[in-house]
Amino acid sequence: MKQSIVTIYGRTGCHLCENVANLLKPLEDSLNIKIEEQLIDGNKELEDLYGQLIPVVHIDGKHFSHFRVELEEFKAFLEKHRQHQ
Repeated sequence: MKQSIVTIYGRTGCHLCENVANLLKPLEDSLNIKIEEQLIDGNKELEDLYGQLIPVVHIDGKHFSHFRVELEEFKAFLEKHRQHQ
């Protein structure tokens, strides 16, 4: 199974962003995912896209969620995503 890249778009000092990262990082090995945090601070394009929605979570470039992550929904989305790769 190919490792999936989970990108968390957020801002410096965003507690919701930190919560999502803290929820998912311990699962990197068991779910075969790699967490990448992308700050949108100072990036006009990303701020325009995600400014009011952070944190925004993508799995291999596909939008999963914004504002929050429910772990069971994340796992189900990840599994479905992998079946369609």
